[in-house]
Amino acid sequence: MPRFYFDVQAGTRFTADEVGLEVDSVDAAEYEAARAAAEMGRDQLPNGDACNVTIAVRDERRQQVVTVRVAMEVYRNEPAHR
Repeated sequence: MPRFYFDVQAGTRFTADEVGLEVDSVDAAEYEAARAAAEMGRDQLPNGDACNVTIAVRDERRQQVVTVRVAMEVYRNEPAHR
C-alpha cells in the first residue's frame, strides 16, 4: 500500500509530516486530507477564530500530488436598533 505525507499549514503554523500514512490511492489520500482540514476548521469555531488550513499531500517520492485548502471565517451581523 502506498504511503502519503500530509504537510499542514494552519494559520502561521506549519507542520511537516515525516511519518506519513498508508492509504490505498491518491483519491484516498485526498479524502483524508479534506476530512482532516475540515475537522481542523470545525475545531477552531468554538474559539471564534478564523481558520485557514492547507494540507499538501506528498507521495512516496515526496512529490506533491494534492493540495486541499479550507478557509473559514465567521461574520456576525448585529441587528439594527429601531
